[in-house]
Amino acid sequence: MTSSYRSPLNEGVSVAAENEFKPVELGPIRLETPVVLAPMAGVTDWPFRSLCLDWGAGLYVNQMITARALVEENALTWKLAEFGANEPIRSVQLYGTDPEYVALSVRLLRERLNIDHLDMNFGCPAPKVTRNGGGAAIPAKRKLLYSIVKAAVDAAEDVPVTIKFRKGIDDNHLTFLDSGKIAEDAGCVGVTLHARTAYDLYSDHADWDAIRLLVEHINIPVFGNGDIWEPWDALRMLRHTGAAGIEIGRGCLGRPWLFNDLVSVLSGREPSYTRPTLGLVANTMLTHLDKLTNFYFEDPEESIVRRFRKHAGWYVAGYPVGKETRRLLHAVSSKDELQAVTNKFDFDQVLPLEGVRVKRSHTGGPRKVSLPDGWLQNPDADVKLSPDAEANVSGG
Repeated sequence: MTSSYRSPLNEGVSVAAENEFKPVELGPIRLETPVVLAPMAGVTDWPFRSLCLDWGAGLYVNQMITARALVEENALTWKLAEFGANEPIRSVQLYGTDPEYVALSVRLLRERLNIDHLDMNFGCPAPKVTRNGGGAAIPAKRKLLYSIVKAAVDAAEDVPVTIKFRKGIDDNHLTFLDSGKIAEDAGCVGVTLHARTAYDLYSDHADWDAIRLLVEHINIPVFGNGDIWEPWDALRMLRHTGAAGIEIGRGCLGRPWLFNDLVSVLSGREPSYTRPTLGLVANTMLTHLDKLTNFYFEDPEESIVRRFRKHAGWYVAGYPVGKETRRLLHAVSSKDELQAVTNKFDFDQVLPLEGVRVKRSHTGGPRKVSLPDGWLQNPDADVKLSPDAEANVSGG
């Protein structure tokens, strides 16, 4: 651990002044620190959420699951939907394209898992979803979006509902202002805007001006998502946009201590982990694997370690560990093997300056959005999507 560091982009950014940022209320849920872990399929299971929770307060949303798979009693989907025994807020993200299935799945989540908060995903840009009118394509059809969200809100009853969406299909087909208003009219308690279009994917810079426009357009809390790699980025976003809070996705991959730094700067304190040591990385990797082992205890060790491998690459991203070490990390099949690799780390090595903002996970784009024929011609058309539009893939 070293003294706090600011990249050149954040020179001059100061920690929060007293009472500068207020707690956020989402129905009965009060977030003293307005920070949300973005739900990511295959990533934000309970082991990862609990790891992040160990580092700081916030709202930690379970990974995205699909309504149809829940209703059809898909065993893996229900396993992914599980919460930890001591999880303070039982929050899950649902993706669905059929209002009837959405309503049924929400009732099941309430009855079986006693959820405290429901988020919905309308930002996935995956071609196999959008070409069938699903994911990020849904907001282009206003009636469809409203019917899905309204079905969820009604079925949720006293459970607060939020939704997440992108700016639109592309810069010529922006939908985020309409989506925000639809969410408000349907009874949502808040929204999150990933400030890129589906065409953008994860390229270039997030459009924080769009977040500010959405804040001005609706009367429910807006959370901003996109380009938060350092705690200072969160302060810049909040000050630039007037958003109620922030949502962190790729920025916390391999960096769960970011939540500690976010709590610090939003509380007026200097952050402690802007350039963490490889010793901290090694210890956190082993803790993460232990949490995975405890949660997926019925699976063989090799299968559990395989789940961890993608995280291993994110943990060492930006560090000068060498190609051979990265190769070994991607090939480990047991905790002993992981321990053997991490024991060779230089525990005093701090994150190099050039590694502070290194991108992790999705980096693609821009890319033309695959859509059904004529999808953009009439935004108020009545449409019904096929089951093919409901694929369990990550994104948003």
